[in-house]
Amino acid sequence: MSVVAAEVEATNGSTTTLDALVADALAQNPEFKFYEAEIAAAKADRKTAGLLANPELNGSVGQKTVRGSGLSSEGVAWSVSVVQPFEWPGRIGLRKAIANRDIELAELGYERFKIALVGRVRALAFGVFAAQEKAATAREVADRFQALREVLVQRDPAGLTPLLETSVIEATELTMQHKASEAALATQASLLELNQLRGVAPEAHLSIASTHLSFRPAETVESLVALARTNNFELRLRAVELRQQGFRVELAKNERFPALAIGPTIAEERAGDRERIIGVGVTLPLPLWNQNKGNIEAAAARQVQAEVSLKVMERGIRRKVVEAALTYETKLREMTRWRPDSVQHFREAAELADRHYRLGAVPISTYVELQKQYLEAVESLLDTKKEALDAAQNLELLTGLTQPLTSTAKEEK
Repeated sequence: MSVVAAEVEATNGSTTTLDALVADALAQNPEFKFYEAEIAAAKADRKTAGLLANPELNGSVGQKTVRGSGLSSEGVAWSVSVVQPFEWPGRIGLRKAIANRDIELAELGYERFKIALVGRVRALAFGVFAAQEKAATAREVADRFQALREVLVQRDPAGLTPLLETSVIEATELTMQHKASEAALATQASLLELNQLRGVAPEAHLSIASTHLSFRPAETVESLVALARTNNFELRLRAVELRQQGFRVELAKNERFPALAIGPTIAEERAGDRERIIGVGVTLPLPLWNQNKGNIEAAAARQVQAEVSLKVMERGIRRKVVEAALTYETKLREMTRWRPDSVQHFREAAELADRHYRLGAVPISTYVELQKQYLEAVESLLDTKKEALDAAQNLELLTGLTQPLTSTAKEEK
């Protein structure tokens, strides 16, 4: 583990790894319950879509009077019928198909959230680690300037040059302290969101272990675009919505035809004689005024919208894939130019400059520049890794790569 990482660990206590945080978020993120409930609701709607309507019970009772040939008689008349509505053939199947697409959409939403959560947690966790490293490096440089300033102010300045050098050191110390504060604030901002995704208290403290990121080369752009066409969640969602809208059009056309209600009927009249009628009743509405044309046209228009949305999304996803692939490739090329011990090399140079400046062998300009370059080098290296990680996570989400582009390992002490 680096000196900076050791300082962070000593300051913040126990540390954890990126993979452990991802597992923690997958186990405790409360939003999973929302998507699970959405899937459960879609499955419940699927059960409802496959059910027949409930039977209908109709009845009537009244008084019957019969008059004729000077005679009259009265009695009770009643009738009862039970009818079962039956949908037009194919209608229930279409409703089931639409409900099945709702289940598919809910399950895709769950999978998309899960993959996006993994990528976001990894990015935030590395962001916390990077900000901690930057803050520790800035504090290291600021402490070096402070120690040097305290030594210089105890000396009796002989002339203008030592006085000006002390002022330069003091001003640079303030700048480094400001950078350390900014890095600490960045750490807290990332940590707050990370804790939210993990389902823990926002103020919970956390330190990320010194992490080594390994990046593998990505596939060709055309291969990535081809993967996105079949694996991208947004495209799959739009494709399912398009198929669902096709079923809605067919359902609207099917609903032009009426539903039938068939069932037994029984009627009895008692007015002198008793008459009983038993039969089968059939009821259906006559589609004279409403032939569902409005709903058919609306469903067809939404189908056109779904087709256009899918085509626009395909072009947008292709652009995003190409952009992410170029960013990832650029960052990989940049990282190949680094020396394996770049940070250690700059740290040793800064320490060497500090010792020799105290001996009077290094001018103030060289000393200050080396300290600044040490901090900027650490920031650049960490920023490049973070940008490469962001591009890799974006590519994985866009294309559904089965083999991750990055792997992590905790650096040994």
